[in-house]
Amino acid sequence: RGLASSAHRPREDSWLKSLFVRKVDPRKDAHSNLLAKRETSSLYKLQFHNVKPECLDAYNKLCQEVLPKIHEEKHYPCALVGTWNTWYGEQDQAVHLWRYEGGYPALNEVMSKLRQNKEFTEFRKERGNMLLSRKNQLLLEFSFWNEPVPRDGPNIYELRSYQLRPGTMIEWGNYWARAIRFRQDNNEAVGGFFSQIGQLYMVHHLWAYKDLQTREDIRNAAWHKPGWDELVYYTVPLIQEMESRIMIPLKISPLQ
Repeated sequence: RGLASSAHRPREDSWLKSLFVRKVDPRKDAHSNLLAKRETSSLYKLQFHNVKPECLDAYNKLCQEVLPKIHEEKHYPCALVGTWNTWYGEQDQAVHLWRYEGGYPALNEVMSKLRQNKEFTEFRKERGNMLLSRKNQLLLEFSFWNEPVPRDGPNIYELRSYQLRPGTMIEWGNYWARAIRFRQDNNEAVGGFFSQIGQLYMVHHLWAYKDLQTREDIRNAAWHKPGWDELVYYTVPLIQEMESRIMIPLKISPLQ
């Protein structure tokens, strides 16, 4: 009897597990093709620079002198979308968001031209002496999010970053295609992106608020809208980790 019981146990265990394992329908296309804007071919680069605390002022001054020269040059197919210092979250951190109009060919063109730019080479060398670490990601826009366009200030910005469970990007996009309508009444939605290169299955939502209290009021108001709670309920299990940064734009940032 003991042998018969043990022989059936693996089958019983696999049957029980099947009740709790999420089944995913097979996809016919990459999630980047299903979720990204089709009318544009823009590629975004998000940069995080951890600056030596004693160098932050000098770093900001250097960036404000050099970065506008890059994105304002007509023969560089890129634009500086926003540049910030983190206020709450990881300290002494700079965040830059770039747009490359034309996708990977535009990125390659810009990088090739910058390698020949003596001023930029000197800028990178001087900047490197001020940094503790740096990382970047290449991103695409969600098709249902706002296009990030310049705006007047003063505003604070929140970058909410979500590490999703692998294989759940389509589900996230389906839910947020509906959820975004709950968060546009006060023009707070700036942009939504998902990673292509770098840390994968990363989602970034960028929001603008007048101040921290306005942020609190707007976020609380969403819970009084029928349907918001349900969408939160279904998206939370898709997340492995999440992080919030409150950021202050530099003077040269198109997003003020």
